[in-house]
Amino acid sequence: MLDILTLVAIGLALYTLNASRNSAQKIGEEVLRLRREVEALKAAGPVVVAQAEQADDVAALPADPAQEPEQETFDGPWAGTTDELDKGRAIFGSAPAEEATESVAASQTAQDVVTAPAATPVTTPAKPRESFESRIGARWAVWVGGVALALGGIFMVKYSIEAGLLSPAVRLSLAAVFGLVLIAIGEFVRRRTQPLIANAFQNAMIPGVLTAAGALTLFAVTYVSYGVYGYFGPLAAFVLLAAVSFGTIGLSLLHGQALAGLGLLASMLTPALVSTENPSAWGLFGFLGIAWLSTFAAARIRRWQVVPALANAGMAMWTLLYLTQASYVDVIPVLLTMLLLALGHGLLWPGSVTADDVPAPAAMSATPAVPATALDRLFAPPLLAVSLTGALAMAFPALVLASKVPAIAYGEYAFAAIVLALAALGTLRGWAIYPALLSAIAAVGGVVKMTALPGGLIDPFTLIEPPTLDGAQPVSVLGLVPVNLLLVLAVAYAAVGLVAVRLQGRGDRAFAAIWSILAPAVPFSIVAVSFLNLGNLSFDPKHGLLAIVLGLVFFAAAEMFSRESEAEENIDIKQWAFVAGGFAFLVLALHALTDGLATTLGIAVLGTVAVFATRLRRWPVLPWLMAAAAMLVAGRIAWEPTIVGAANLSKMPVFNQLLAGYGIPAALLALSAFELRRWPGERIRNLLQALASLFVLLTAAILVRHGMNGGVLDSAVPTLGEQATYTLLIIGASAVMMSLDLKSPSPVFRYGSMVVGVLSVLSVLSAHFIGLNPYFTGELLGKWPVFDLLLVGYLLPGIAYGGLALYARHRRPLPYVIMLALTAVALAFAWVTLSVRRYWHGEGIADWKGFLQPETYTYSVVWLLLGVVLLAIGSKVDSRSIRLASAGLVLISVVKVFLIDMSNLEGILRALSFIGLGAVLIGIGLFYQKILSRKSGTEDATELNAGA
Repeated sequence: MLDILTLVAIGLALYTLNASRNSAQKIGEEVLRLRREVEALKAAGPVVVAQAEQADDVAALPADPAQEPEQETFDGPWAGTTDELDKGRAIFGSAPAEEATESVAASQTAQDVVTAPAATPVTTPAKPRESFESRIGARWAVWVGGVALALGGIFMVKYSIEAGLLSPAVRLSLAAVFGLVLIAIGEFVRRRTQPLIANAFQNAMIPGVLTAAGALTLFAVTYVSYGVYGYFGPLAAFVLLAAVSFGTIGLSLLHGQALAGLGLLASMLTPALVSTENPSAWGLFGFLGIAWLSTFAAARIRRWQVVPALANAGMAMWTLLYLTQASYVDVIPVLLTMLLLALGHGLLWPGSVTADDVPAPAAMSATPAVPATALDRLFAPPLLAVSLTGALAMAFPALVLASKVPAIAYGEYAFAAIVLALAALGTLRGWAIYPALLSAIAAVGGVVKMTALPGGLIDPFTLIEPPTLDGAQPVSVLGLVPVNLLLVLAVAYAAVGLVAVRLQGRGDRAFAAIWSILAPAVPFSIVAVSFLNLGNLSFDPKHGLLAIVLGLVFFAAAEMFSRESEAEENIDIKQWAFVAGGFAFLVLALHALTDGLATTLGIAVLGTVAVFATRLRRWPVLPWLMAAAAMLVAGRIAWEPTIVGAANLSKMPVFNQLLAGYGIPAALLALSAFELRRWPGERIRNLLQALASLFVLLTAAILVRHGMNGGVLDSAVPTLGEQATYTLLIIGASAVMMSLDLKSPSPVFRYGSMVVGVLSVLSVLSAHFIGLNPYFTGELLGKWPVFDLLLVGYLLPGIAYGGLALYARHRRPLPYVIMLALTAVALAFAWVTLSVRRYWHGEGIADWKGFLQPETYTYSVVWLLLGVVLLAIGSKVDSRSIRLASAGLVLISVVKVFLIDMSNLEGILRALSFIGLGAVLIGIGLFYQKILSRKSGTEDATELNAGA
């Protein structure tokens, strides 16, 4: 049954071949006839039709096409056609050959000159879709026929083996002859049919299918002769397989990209099919390099994209297999192959190609043009698949080499060379955005893997190897670290990046902007990773001096490129990137050459110098360096709040390292904000003002905590006295920011003062009244009445809030002022209440002591008196919020007298409580009646005077 199916398949293939040849001949004859007609029309010259004759012709046309008699149509694949060429188009559903297209266009142009009016718009007919019949008859039949031919040859060999008709040598010879015959037939058919239907069916060319079947047969014969029967040795088999592969790639220049893919696949499989006792990396990568070059040469000639991308993928897979699976790795062949890839992409294909050299795909050309941005064009370069796969084919081996250090000898040098080759490719070619980006990723990722991650040169958890059983001393692995190589790589990458900015800046500004970011970022990352993992964190002159040099280089580059810009005030990405990179290198140098307090102060000084440099260069990036410096100082403070370490921190209050570490950056921030008072950038000025205010508060708070904890900074919960100090500092900061806003209006001071005030109120509610309240915590108040913890924790903050509310009156929103006033009243109420409890219970006022009857009566008296005092103050300053607070206190007293005193007090205390309450309420009523009567009289007098 299998043999019958094979014969049927071969018959179908021959029938398809014959039918296709007949169709091609008919189309060719029709094209030649149309060409002769067009040439005759050209020889006769254009015939100009007079305007009157055009009018007559237009008048002679039927007015309504709907009134014309309809013709009977046949719904066939060639329905609506008028000649053989249209029939061919309808059947095959594709554009004709290039020559036919040109002839038909010329014929149509000549007819338009004769008959079409000058003003008639020309519409391009839509390209007809390929019909089902065309796919079955002209494409699938070719593909299935080629497969059938290949299977037929295989089944014939199989049948001869099973039947024992022929010897193996004869069978293989016949199979080889069969393959050669298929290739010869393919070439014969190509020469007869390619001028006619080559462009119509590029992916179903019969000559290419026949040639592919023949090449596959020859490849199979060669491998069976070597692997099954042993007729060839490894060297001869390798040479023959390579010859078949390269021959297939060469024939692809005639038969298309699909055949090139088959040849590439054969060449990539050849090393895997041939085994030898002494494998050679030079032989492997030499063969792969030749196969890759052959593929790219054919791709350059025919301008292919798919096959070279597959070649890159195959090269990458072989390289990764060798690096990960070989027992011994010779790094030189791998390095030379990667350099060959870089050179091949840069010089051969894509080479110097530009977007104008590569035609847009048909699908894109058929859609309306959409304007593309510079980044869209940058990240969608011509031959995207080739450039991306080529970059990946070099980046992945580089990362593997870095991960294998020090197991692979000289692997770190090969890694550095491949990274720089990728970067150089991204420098010299405008389409090489992905090589540039992947060079940066490979450089940073490889250095991190080489130095920081487990398995690299340094294990972050174990810096030395454990001792062996024979008692030998541990061997330090630091000697294996190629620190100098990493620093050379950083310098070389910086140089390549600067050259790239210079070269790309003349053409693609977006690519130049990308390079201006990569040029400082990648070297900085390499030097920083090397310093953090391999350097001396206390003092490292090697990393420090190199960082200073690179920082100055990038500042000089910023100056050079800024002078070339048209307007110095314009925001230039190159300027921002180079200045920020130079500043980052100088900060890194400070960390390498200094330690502790000097590093913190040095960062703040660097930012201040950048601010004052605005007097020389009006670069927008310079003030932002001070903000970056403040963030770095804040980060160092968060990492080590003591600045110099807990053991080295002086216990002297105020005048210690904290004053310098916190206070000097705060002063420099304030000075920078003042220096930028006329700077056009409002956002950076406001930011520096906010940072200065924050650092001032931070300085005061840390000094208070240091002084009140015996010169020790730890994570202990603060006491009420310490918290009260923080509250007073925040109140003072809010008042200072309000004063600064009134003197020099700024949204930072305006809204910052209110935000600080709100945060302080929330802190008071949570800490003073609940969390640190001596009534709940049992904290002792001190031996001296009045001048005790209650004075610091409640009375002084209350007075401060009252003064702040009075100062903010008519200067801040009314709800904010009311909030401050009510907070002041609440703190005064707490101070009075807790002072009464201290009078009856001493310095310990914990809740477990309960309440005494005289104490309960005293609360009523004191609350009423406080309410009266608040009423007087509210009337004096004409504050409705204070008067309402007094009313609240009186109401609380009334509720207490009727609910608590009536049930708990006895005898004369109960009577006095009610008498006192009644007297106070009557007095308050009389007070309000006089005030209201006075206001009413004043209003009446005003009305009488107005009437008079």
